[in-house]
Amino acid sequence: MASITGVTRGGKTWTPEFIVALDERKCIGCGRCYKVCPRNVFELVDRDDEDFEDNDVEDDYDDDMDDGFSDDTSMVMKLIDTMDCIGCMACSKVCPKKCLSHETVE
Repeated sequence: MASITGVTRGGKTWTPEFIVALDERKCIGCGRCYKVCPRNVFELVDRDDEDFEDNDVEDDYDDDMDDGFSDDTSMVMKLIDTMDCIGCMACSKVCPKKCLSHETVE
């Protein structure tokens, strides 16, 4: 079966990759993905209100970026409507923690 494909205005074919997961343990709640997303895919929620799997796992990712955001933020992004994703991957391009996963769809 063939993957979903699109055509650019210039006539080139491209294959969208749709969001399938967000690793909340890596997310710093900066809101960049929310701001760049043209659809209603994300929501910013209080980390303490969410029941994340593996809460006891320490995130050893060292944030060496001077982006003004704290690693111990109390907010986190949550996927609310993955079916509204258009596959542009803009969210992954702006995510400083690389916590979003995408896949092509057949």
